[in-house]
Amino acid sequence: MAIVEKVGVYRKWLEPVPEKNGNPIPKSEWPKKRRHCWIVRWCGTDRKKYGKLFKTRKEAEKYALDLQKQVNLGRADKPEKITLQEFRLEHEQVMKGQRADATLDDQNRALRFFENFIGGSLLLSKIKPRHAEAFIAHRLSTVPSVSTVNKDIRTLRRIFNLAIEPRGYLAEGQNPFTKIKKRKITERPIRYVNLQEYGALMDAATKLWWKAFLSVAYGSGLRRNEILHLTWADVDLEQHRIKVQAKRATAEILAWEPKNRKNRVVPMSDETARLLVDMQVDGPELHPYVFVSPERLDRIKKRRKIGKWHARSEVVNNLRERFNTIRRHANVAECTMHDLRRSAITNWARQLPIQVVQTLAGHTDIKTTRKYYLAVRPEDFDSASEVLNLVLSKTQSD
Repeated sequence: MAIVEKVGVYRKWLEPVPEKNGNPIPKSEWPKKRRHCWIVRWCGTDRKKYGKLFKTRKEAEKYALDLQKQVNLGRADKPEKITLQEFRLEHEQVMKGQRADATLDDQNRALRFFENFIGGSLLLSKIKPRHAEAFIAHRLSTVPSVSTVNKDIRTLRRIFNLAIEPRGYLAEGQNPFTKIKKRKITERPIRYVNLQEYGALMDAATKLWWKAFLSVAYGSGLRRNEILHLTWADVDLEQHRIKVQAKRATAEILAWEPKNRKNRVVPMSDETARLLVDMQVDGPELHPYVFVSPERLDRIKKRRKIGKWHARSEVVNNLRERFNTIRRHANVAECTMHDLRRSAITNWARQLPIQVVQTLAGHTDIKTTRKYYLAVRPEDFDSASEVLNLVLSKTQSD
């Protein structure tokens, strides 16, 4: 019932025109001598007229002003009835191409969990905060990771905001997850891989492929999938630059989007450039990918042809297990490939302004970047000890 006319405020007379000496009083005297209230009127696209009564003009004008604002914003429609299941199915369709595949998968998964818990036949407008709170309590009892549950809260809050605007299935303020607070957890410290550990990993990596991979991760701070989707067209060996950019599907290229759908350019070290030159010299001619072999690419293309390739499928199999083998041979304490990226960002944070680090890291929110400025490296403990010793020596001398 969208409004097609401006909202109007009018008097509504509640009694016949009073008489004086047998004649109706003049119209100019009606407001003072004829009992009335105030009505807000508007007309919908269904050609029906609507109205709401108020005792005072002030109340009516305030309501009309608020309603007119909603009309101007396109929110004056009464929410359309839709079930949670219908909303989930619609969300899967309309968000394709609007969100990164990984993000959309997370959203659809969270919606399915919620639907399975409260039932898909429940109208969206009937979902209340108590349903959301009960769902989160259920997730906390079945999922070992509190971080995963907090991610569910963030994800479902965003999805239900879309049900308000732009889809109009819920009125403003009806998001059931708005006031559901994330559960507190003790944040794990950033695992910083120091130069000695990085050197040990490089020594333990006997294959050129792994040396180049580790160098790009630790020196340029790329995510795992950003590295795996690199093509030679992304690598500028002269300028020592690497482009992280989206790719459209072609006969030889896999469709791919960087996280947060943001292209960026990052530097590479001299060591990384030398290793990539060696890979290019030893690699097959005209093969587009840096880290995906021709044999692996052929298998992926066959899977893509029969519809069994997904954007979140593993580009290179068993990567984590192979990295852990190298780590154990290097006698390096437990860390992940992503810790190499975190260490690169921590190194940048010691030398560069925060906005530069944010751009290089590809962070959407500067809060994510800020925590790397607070990361404590092993050498920071040594510096702190030196400061403490200096203070104590001065105290004792005094």
